[in-house]
Amino acid sequence: MLPRHLLPRSSAADWPTYLEHRAAEARQPELARFFTAGCPEPDTPIAEAPLVALDLETTGLDVRRHAIVSIGLVPFTLRRIRLAERRYWVVRPSRPLSTQSITMHRITHSEIAEAPDLAEVLPELLDALAGRLVVVHFRHIERPFLNEAIKARLGEGLRFPVIDTMSLEARRHRLSTWARFRRWMRRPPVSIRLNDSRGRYGLPAYQGHHALLDALATAELLQAQIATHYLPQTPVGELWS
Repeated sequence: MLPRHLLPRSSAADWPTYLEHRAAEARQPELARFFTAGCPEPDTPIAEAPLVALDLETTGLDVRRHAIVSIGLVPFTLRRIRLAERRYWVVRPSRPLSTQSITMHRITHSEIAEAPDLAEVLPELLDALAGRLVVVHFRHIERPFLNEAIKARLGEGLRFPVIDTMSLEARRHRLSTWARFRRWMRRPPVSIRLNDSRGRYGLPAYQGHHALLDALATAELLQAQIATHYLPQTPVGELWS
């Protein structure tokens, strides 16, 4: 078992060592391949890191009561978004669709009736993520939902480092001295939702709650965040969670 200080709970976690440890332990071949691919070292400049934006649409926000209904991912770097390598899946959730979830992501009962179970797309999904640094907007959806869904199907969970574009916005607009001053002045907090965050960088609004479009929007947002607030040489270990 890894020492407590190596467990992946913060930006200080030793993710490469954690993934190496999991590769040696994994019983399922697809998970072993994923963990063996590892991730960039913490001192890797963000400009040199292979990235992939990931978005999940779910039947709700509670990982214990809701399930994944669609997955979108877009590989990219700071200079280029690789749309030709994009992936999108609608999957059959293990929980029933609600009227609210259908209204939000517009995936209907008829679509999921013909959709595969997540287990059928897992090998392709894991291969697309392997070796890349995953980028999300709000890590408390993608990482826990994938972890629980894979654990239910393979008996082993999945943890990996992510760069969370929402967290990067929070550093500036929720945790900064200026943000604390705004709270003291009883000003409403600055929104760090995806489209509101994009708007601050002059990026266009996309139709939300579509996994592929939200993955693309997240990739573009990280490119804008790095160009505006960071340097290409910024180590990924300063950005990941």
